[in-house]
Amino acid sequence: MLFDIRKEGWIEVICGPMFAGKTEELIRRIHRLEYAKRKYMVFKPIIDNRYDKTDVVSHSGVNHGAIAIASPRDILQHIDHTVEAVAIDEVQFFDEDIVIICEYLAMNGTRVVVSGLDMDFSGEPFPVMKELLVRAEFVTKLTAICMKCGAPATKSQRLINGKPARFDDPIILVGASESYEARCRHCHEVADRPNILDRLKEI
Repeated sequence: MLFDIRKEGWIEVICGPMFAGKTEELIRRIHRLEYAKRKYMVFKPIIDNRYDKTDVVSHSGVNHGAIAIASPRDILQHIDHTVEAVAIDEVQFFDEDIVIICEYLAMNGTRVVVSGLDMDFSGEPFPVMKELLVRAEFVTKLTAICMKCGAPATKSQRLINGKPARFDDPIILVGASESYEARCRHCHEVADRPNILDRLKEI
């Protein structure tokens, strides 16, 4: 059965590595909501203060007003039945409650558009994004350009003092070009990462 887009209420996920243009794509969709004269609200995690404390800002400087929140539940305090769409940037920084909130909004007729990293610096999926990806009606996976070889990049390379981060380093480290690069599968490096051949033997 085809999804009936005439009935409002669904989840859209924009994902990919650092520097892939996820926030710019989110803002592009927000502008389309404006053209369609839809009432919408934009949210971002309060810990993402790299470029601005409240605005959603891409690495290239494109920005849009937003509400910075500490918890996914805060979204429900800011919207009412007249809000037709909700956009959320850097969704991977929220806890698992964001999945429930997105599902609730979509089931109640709200278009939900989220953007974020699908994988952490070690190449493992963010649990929240993994859940949203399988629940979404629409998924857009963007790629960046590998900063070592120029190939399509799908991974975020974390660098500490110019060297690859260790596999057991903390998952969350908010940063931009001073801490991260976009890398392809073959140029992505993680110090002390379990060897894939050793993991294969465990299967």
